[in-house]
Amino acid sequence: MERGEASPVWAEPRAPRLLRLRCGHAPTDTQLAWPMNASDASLARAAALIREADGLLIAAGAGMGVDSGLPDFRGPEGFWRAYPALRAEGLRFEQIADPVHFRRDPRLAWGFYGHRLALYRATQPHSGFGVLARWAQGKPAGAFVFTSNVDGQFQKARFAQVCEAHGSIHHLQCVDDCRGAVWSADAFVPQVDEAHCRLLNEPPRCPHCGALARPNILMFGDGEWQSCRSDAQWGSLARWLGLGARTVVVELGAGSAVPTVRHMTERSGLPYLRINPREPQVGPLGVSLPLGAAEALARIDGLIGPSS
Repeated sequence: MERGEASPVWAEPRAPRLLRLRCGHAPTDTQLAWPMNASDASLARAAALIREADGLLIAAGAGMGVDSGLPDFRGPEGFWRAYPALRAEGLRFEQIADPVHFRRDPRLAWGFYGHRLALYRATQPHSGFGVLARWAQGKPAGAFVFTSNVDGQFQKARFAQVCEAHGSIHHLQCVDDCRGAVWSADAFVPQVDEAHCRLLNEPPRCPHCGALARPNILMFGDGEWQSCRSDAQWGSLARWLGLGARTVVVELGAGSAVPTVRHMTERSGLPYLRINPREPQVGPLGVSLPLGAAEALARIDGLIGPSS
């Protein structure tokens, strides 16, 4: 699609279809192309879609944070480079990111999540966030963010409308979910022994029952996640899509290993940009840009010009 078409093919938003993604439906966008580089035609097509849109649905996976210096945990070796202490324990990302550790070894669990919490608090969003924010300011419907990331980078970049499909590390819940409550983690300042990935200070506690608190994040094998906050965000996203604005999806750094974001993009029925240096394949509605997020957004921005 990205080669040779002068104007976008628009589709009406399908909010109910997006909501069904939470039940695990597979994507239907299966006609794939395998571009070798970001051609001038692809970049021009992307710029035209952004220029002509009334609203932006920004769909972000872990790769969005790489240009800010955040690890994306790609494969066990990539994960263990970021957390060498867990190599010694023989724990991969999908094993430590399991709520069972908050009951078996809470100082290890909070060593991992406490380090991530401190890292995300200290990390500043890269320049691409500013490009997206500027584009959104010029659109009648603005922008809505849909992300599988739990790092809070979009809120730090002052995006007001965000749907965090997997929750947020900046919020807590009771390990026993005693009252179905979710609250801010702002009062908790973790002190972590990075050499051993263990929390040194006292972990946070539930203000209602005194039990251990955990991050309000959907983990692997997690039947205890309190989804009320994310559910409300999903509702806001559905209402925004229901406005009927001419919308384009800007997907950034969303891989197939945890395909939540890619599935949402492909099932939306909307034209989309897929910005991904490793897995840029697209279907008929997509424009493939095998680049990192910051570089791709800067190059598109240069084609759009200062008035858009």
